[in-house]
Amino acid sequence: MERIVCLLIGYVFGLFQTAYFYGKAHGIDIRQYGSGNSGTTNALRVLGTKAGLIVLAGDCLKCMLAVGIVRLIYGASHGDTIYLLCLYAGAGAVLGHNFPFYMNFKGGKGIAATAGLILSFHPYFIIMGVVVFFTVFLSTHLVSLGSLLVYAGFVVEMVVCGQLGVFGDPALIQPQLYEMYAVSVFLAVMAYWRHRENIVRLLHGNERKTYLFKKNKPEI
Repeated sequence: MERIVCLLIGYVFGLFQTAYFYGKAHGIDIRQYGSGNSGTTNALRVLGTKAGLIVLAGDCLKCMLAVGIVRLIYGASHGDTIYLLCLYAGAGAVLGHNFPFYMNFKGGKGIAATAGLILSFHPYFIIMGVVVFFTVFLSTHLVSLGSLLVYAGFVVEMVVCGQLGVFGDPALIQPQLYEMYAVSVFLAVMAYWRHRENIVRLLHGNERKTYLFKKNKPEI
């Protein structure tokens, strides 16, 4: 039951479509421009760096708030499963971001929301996420490549940390760890599926580059 509650908490927070609301405040429906996604990268390309950073912050924050609320509700009573419950909250936020019911289930790709999960889940994951993404992005300017590699790293680090006892004694919580690995793999598979067109372009060498402090080619 706790898992469902955490998933729902995350989904509700994930429904706040930062890019969509920011775009509406500036007179456009972000889904009708650029890639058509209601996410950070499209906001950055269509509306500029300031918009991209605001959307990134908003989408990170909604997942962090969901995880924080789950910690407040279950931290004292479910200390042995709190990491699992936080992971469900994060998964719910990503689902809410990707598939908002009031927007015909057409949202973003979940990367910024996942960044919020990484930032709020465990300090070890912050280092991995920041180093991997910015190393790839600053050297290639390919947001999709950096995002996909972060997800691969997220799954690997989840398994490594789990088996090393970061989340508790593996001998006592192995079934719970397996469940955490399964949720992590589910999120990664969903991210790769949402990026399937990007993956094709990456394989063909024609994926579009994105710049923070240089004007991006308009997609409007």
